[in-house]
Amino acid sequence: MAGFMEGMPCWVDAQLPDLAAGKRFYGELFGWTYSRYGSDDEAERYGHYTEAYLGGRRVAALVPKRDGRMPTTWGLYFATDDAIRTAAAIQQAGGQVIMAPMPVGPFGVGALAADPGGAVFGVWQQGERHTGFEIQSVPGAYCWTEDYTREKEAVDSFYTEVFGFQGTPLPDDAIDYLLWSPAGAEPGEDTAIGARSVITEAFPAEMPGHFLVYFAVADCDRTVEVATSLGGRITAPPFDIPYGRMAVLSDNQGASFAVLAQAGREKGGQGREERRGESREEPREPSREEAGEPSRDESRDESREESREEAAGSDRE
Repeated sequence: MAGFMEGMPCWVDAQLPDLAAGKRFYGELFGWTYSRYGSDDEAERYGHYTEAYLGGRRVAALVPKRDGRMPTTWGLYFATDDAIRTAAAIQQAGGQVIMAPMPVGPFGVGALAADPGGAVFGVWQQGERHTGFEIQSVPGAYCWTEDYTREKEAVDSFYTEVFGFQGTPLPDDAIDYLLWSPAGAEPGEDTAIGARSVITEAFPAEMPGHFLVYFAVADCDRTVEVATSLGGRITAPPFDIPYGRMAVLSDNQGASFAVLAQAGREKGGQGREERRGESREEPREPSREEAGEPSRDESRDESREESREEAAGSDRE
């Protein structure tokens, strides 16, 4: 069975107050289609967990919040071969287990935790019916993540101890940014699967530690235009970085995420779909057994093929 190496980002999902509104937003923005888990009874049992697909491949999930006090947010999951063992390692390294490892039917075993800086993440032990991402790093799919923290020393030590991450700082001393490479890989940009950043004085004082999830796009500026037309908001307008052009947005319900038009990619072109340790599976449509009937309000981004309009962007302060 295809799978992910230990500690690799393997899945993302969004906790939203209005599932239908979320499906419309991301369906039009990224071209996602959707399927729920199985029958009505199964859908109820699994909290109406709704998987998103891009070209028949699984890319993410949207989940209706059961408790309005829960944050509206995108969550990241790291792969593990043993969720119970990883939960113990998290506690030993100074993290907190928020939700102990719990079997989710035939799909796998999941747990939620927080690192010493307060950033919440999940761990996922794959089962027979959910191996994680089926595609990455193409427009409309997950491509990167960053852990923003005020406790960098404790957080750096934590991820090294729990997942064996090896850190590579950027050569620019003005930016405190540590690339993460998985255990056993040669540390550096070519093997990086995420990074640790720092919450500086430029951010609001009340901002907690958190993970920022990135999605690849063909055209950053055009994506921002579409997002705002759908009710989303701009947190950081489009700006250039060494790896492409990015922006930080929040959706029409407040969940934050980033978009990145990767350097070297032609608009509308395909990029590298697989990274080291990533699941490799052929394209497919979700089966009835896995996900049930597609939702009625699934939609595609019809504007993806339109020509790019000029948009003024400014660098993040």
